[in-house]
Amino acid sequence: MKRMFFVLLCLVSSSVLAHPHSFIDMKTELVTKDDRFTGLKMTWTMDEITSADLLYDASDAKPGTVVWKKLAAGVMANVLGQHYFSEIWHNKQRVKFLNLPTEYNLSRSGNKAVLEFVLPLAEPPLLNNERFEILTFDPTYFVDMFYDKPEALSVPPALQSRCSFTLHTPKPDDSLKQYALSLDKADAPPEDMDLGRQFAQTVILTCH
Repeated sequence: MKRMFFVLLCLVSSSVLAHPHSFIDMKTELVTKDDRFTGLKMTWTMDEITSADLLYDASDAKPGTVVWKKLAAGVMANVLGQHYFSEIWHNKQRVKFLNLPTEYNLSRSGNKAVLEFVLPLAEPPLLNNERFEILTFDPTYFVDMFYDKPEALSVPPALQSRCSFTLHTPKPDDSLKQYALSLDKADAPPEDMDLGRQFAQTVILTCH
């Protein structure tokens, strides 16, 4: 059974039951150029248990050293293998991404690992009078990827009078919650169920 996230997540304690098993606290900033939507700068902060093995491997290495760069490349490769765990929709069409991020970095914040990267759009659309729908989630819901508050979404100061983010958090019914709770680490929901999408927050970017 394939896992839809970092290899390191398999190291989370096997005594833990119920999906999700890991948590990613996200922040996202709009990236633009020449009035076009060019990408999203994402910051993913992993929970302490998920971070533990990464930070152990990093030991006391200083930021920017080969150790951190190798760890960052490994984590980023897994993210890329799942298309950044993200979808952007525009006019009912899915927006295509470039295969590689324009930048990425892995660092430490206390006992947590933090992955930062820029998700680049392959064909940047114009922002004027447009609406975009953005989702970031693990389809299996092994990992809960979430925005803790609306302020985790930001727009560059020069565009704040024209563009804004709105965060929508779903309210799954009790039966779906109970199903997720019934899954342990060895279980995976049917792919066509798309369990993670049903728990995924939706971000709306609107520009005038």
